[in-house]
Amino acid sequence: MNTYQLGQTIMNYRKAAQMTIRDFSEYSGISTSLISQIERNQANPTLSVLELISKALNVPLYTLFINDIDTDTLISRKKDRKKIYRKDANHIVYDVLTPDFMKAHIQVLMMDINGNSNTTESHYVHVEKEELAVVMNGNIDVQLSGKIYSLSEGDVVRIPSNVKHKFINKCKETARVLFILTPSLIGQ
Repeated sequence: MNTYQLGQTIMNYRKAAQMTIRDFSEYSGISTSLISQIERNQANPTLSVLELISKALNVPLYTLFINDIDTDTLISRKKDRKKIYRKDANHIVYDVLTPDFMKAHIQVLMMDINGNSNTTESHYVHVEKEELAVVMNGNIDVQLSGKIYSLSEGDVVRIPSNVKHKFINKCKETARVLFILTPSLIGQ
């Protein structure tokens, strides 16, 4: 990758985040002059500066070097999807629906939870991620910070970061839940 693309990529991410160079400088701890030079290809940033930039932009470091998009990786075919099994594969299976999963800023998973089972004995907590869960079919309970809510087909629950949660299927039938996880807006 040439420097022009790196500088342009950084500028595009900064503008997408609706930050001026001054705002970005204050947020990242990098001087305005260095940011300007990097974006205009008049400076080559060190690895530590690139790490500060990626953290301030809330993007993985490697994405600063990715400009070409292979459109073939943007399709997720059912027959090719990866499955994630919990310890007890008899009770819960996740289908990874997100194409190009490692490069995405969003994760989409489909969970099938068999009757009379739950997602975990204790609970989940996502740090720096927001989660939406949509009940696609069946009925299921969700426990949020100790309180239980009953959900039916079409119901949606939003789970902010750091909220303890788990899903419980008290029915005999399998329930299907679509999960969408994104980076949390907290701390941005």
